[in-house]
Amino acid sequence: MLDPLALSGRVAIVTGASRGIGRAIAETLAAHGATLILNGRRDGEAISRASRYISEKFNVPVSYVAGDISQAQTSANLVKDAFTRHKRLDIYVNNAGVLIDGLIGMMPEHDIDATLSINLAGVLHGVQSAARLMQRGGRGSIINMSSIIGRFGNTGQLVYSASKAGVIGATLAAAKELAPKNIRVNAIAPGFIDTDMVRQIPEAKFAERLASIGMGRIGTPQDIANTALFLASDLSSYVTGQVLGVDGGMLV
Repeated sequence: MLDPLALSGRVAIVTGASRGIGRAIAETLAAHGATLILNGRRDGEAISRASRYISEKFNVPVSYVAGDISQAQTSANLVKDAFTRHKRLDIYVNNAGVLIDGLIGMMPEHDIDATLSINLAGVLHGVQSAARLMQRGGRGSIINMSSIIGRFGNTGQLVYSASKAGVIGATLAAAKELAPKNIRVNAIAPGFIDTDMVRQIPEAKFAERLASIGMGRIGTPQDIANTALFLASDLSSYVTGQVLGVDGGMLV
């Protein structure tokens, strides 16, 4: 019996893959046989190390493209690498993002621009670039990272909420347009996930958010990676235009 989670022979791009959720997604796809092209913004050395580690651990081809995902050329370069090396693209995970909090009336213009350009424009660039190559293969799965905050909003997160809500809107529109081309587009909306970003939250706020989770525990990057694996695999071959909340019953 064929394994419906098997990804051998498929090529996947994961943005923001040097750590946290993106790293967990990359490792999980590699564990199931996917060939990877990874992206990281902070510095080329971090994503280079991650690529070497994943390739050696899972014995799959892994390349990388360093660059800021808010720039359209970065997405174009990632897809170009997929075409040059493998002549195909099957999975594109729009994971890269930033979290910059700020109360209404107190958000500097550069924080607004950075949040929208990375979290939303970066996704739009990725969808456009990925769809062009996926159409040549007649299939594909695009996975966009939204947030529980994009679904329900939150105090002090006006711009972040707007960026992640925009990802949901883009996902729904792209799913409709690309369905006739057999390209599926879905979003994941994580809740409170244990990452470096979250660990910077003040202790009292951390405890408050943990108390709001129905299942009584913080989520892990692997929880999100498992959902990405489902959406990348044939198990979700008839799933498109969906926003999957992975939040443990969190209330915001």
